[in-house]
Amino acid sequence: MSNSQNFHTVGLLLLPHASLSHYGQIAELLLHTNQVLEHTKYKLQPMCVGGECVLGKVANYLDSGKVETLFIVGNLIAPYETDVVLERWLVQQSRMGVKILAIGTGIFPLANAGLLNNNRSCCHWSMIEKLRISHPQVLWTHQLFEQEEQLMTCAGGASTTDLLLAWLAQQQGLDVAVQLSEWFLVERMRPQDAQQRIPLKARIGSSQPKLIEAVTLMETNIEEPLSPDDLAYHVGLSRRHLERLFKKHLDSVPSRFYLQLRLDKARQMLRDTDRSIVEVGMACGFSSASHFSTTYRTHFNVTPRQERGRATYVESAPSWNHTVAIQRRLD
Repeated sequence: MSNSQNFHTVGLLLLPHASLSHYGQIAELLLHTNQVLEHTKYKLQPMCVGGECVLGKVANYLDSGKVETLFIVGNLIAPYETDVVLERWLVQQSRMGVKILAIGTGIFPLANAGLLNNNRSCCHWSMIEKLRISHPQVLWTHQLFEQEEQLMTCAGGASTTDLLLAWLAQQQGLDVAVQLSEWFLVERMRPQDAQQRIPLKARIGSSQPKLIEAVTLMETNIEEPLSPDDLAYHVGLSRRHLERLFKKHLDSVPSRFYLQLRLDKARQMLRDTDRSIVEVGMACGFSSASHFSTTYRTHFNVTPRQERGRATYVESAPSWNHTVAIQRRLD
């Protein structure tokens, strides 16, 4: 591997209670990117808020050198205590043009500093309602990650890899991002519009067992959808009563909610499988290809064929020959 001085310095700011898993995902992907590029493009600079973090003793962020990109590494739901000095420092970094990517609870100091105001941002589903109240100027979403010009945010967990691959695709091109996803056995590069899957009990609480039962029936009967009357019968309610529950707790009606489940399943199959469009439509309860295509386009503004084309574009990008690359380095 050649010693290029064309470094891109990446700061890894570890908040108190930061996830070692999140740190590992970022560090390993960036270090392997250097191997793919065959020179040291990314130079990692760990830093912490206090004297110690999950890595042990690391330099304080106030004593660290200049970085071009800053990852703020938090946890999924660990508490964050307001730190005015840190928040002012982040504002300074932003004004200096540093690209900032926040992982999990790494969004808290950014939100407190006002850097997320009027931007689309995401966080773990369990925190979003509280954040909408405490930081109403932020456009909170349920997506896995959000991408603005100078800011990127993600919900943490597995979405950390999604965020990083999207950023690396910007930096080095799609081919390199695909090579990395193959090396780390990432089944697919999830796009920015992918939504977090929020447990139904978390959305409506456990006090509505009949509603949860109805949604479970929908999820297990995608290929042959049940009628509204059949759903009501199986959960032991009148159709009108069931409709009232859906309207009150899910702001929908059973038929529309059911259709959305089927279309989400269809999108996942179009992106993740090689089954034909007709087969996907049939598997999701559509009796004809034309009905499936029309309904899909109405909901997602693209046809099933266009959706499949977008997924195929990512999957068909040139593959990295790992054996040749490893042999080259050994030589």
